[in-house]
Amino acid sequence: MRRIEFGPSVFLGLASLLLLGLLVPAVWAGGDEDSDDEIPFDVAEIFFELNNTDGDLGIHALIDGEGWKKLEIENASERELLEVRVKSSLRRQGLTEIFFESAEPTFDELAPSRFFRRFRAGTYEVEGTTLDGAELESETELTHLMPAPPAPTVNGEPMATQCDDEEPGYDATETSAPVTIAWPAVETSHPDLGKPRSSTDIEIHNYEVVVETEIETAGGEEIDVVFSVILPPGVTSMTVPEEFIALSDEFKYEVLVRESSWNQTATESCFVVED
Repeated sequence: MRRIEFGPSVFLGLASLLLLGLLVPAVWAGGDEDSDDEIPFDVAEIFFELNNTDGDLGIHALIDGEGWKKLEIENASERELLEVRVKSSLRRQGLTEIFFESAEPTFDELAPSRFFRRFRAGTYEVEGTTLDGAELESETELTHLMPAPPAPTVNGEPMATQCDDEEPGYDATETSAPVTIAWPAVETSHPDLGKPRSSTDIEIHNYEVVVETEIETAGGEEIDVVFSVILPPGVTSMTVPEEFIALSDEFKYEVLVRESSWNQTATESCFVVED
């Protein structure tokens, strides 16, 4: 099955959100270079993602910088977690960016407490070697602070909790266009997972909304079509473009909140648009 993704620039109805670059998440390098001989990465982020609906956790990384032929990641105990070496013609060309996400077994298979013990909090080092043999190095702080899960509504109706139409209890939210997904601002850490903070002071980096549907082409091919938008922390609602809603009548969606450390928590649900 093919997958087509649309960003906000596809739809004129979201043009106002493009002001000041609000739909582009800010990225920053992790750490300072230790000496004049080491070049910091442009981006070096290692973070956790929690799917609060399905009950699973994973560790992700996004690294970007000058072209390199070797990359290593060390954990807070200075043990190597990852080593990437490029070979042959790719070694001559080099890589600049790499993103990965780990497997995400459910909590029944891997309890959150065991997961966090595998990846202790602290300073992680990202090191590399450029095509010219220079050293790349950045540091990034991995924390166990997870944002509380968003609690979205669709046109004011509470989110559905059972979105598998082949299972008992299917309860997709029934609504009509226009469709607005909204949620209360996330102001606290997750109450049960990671390392909750007693204080309500949690710094939100941004929100992300992803809406997905499935359509069939004239040739009979099924295609997943995805609309996604990243919003600044002060924006807690989004109206789905009418052009996207017109593609189908059944939709799944996700609201994701990112803390300043990049740790992120997602809530998934679904809705049906009636004529």
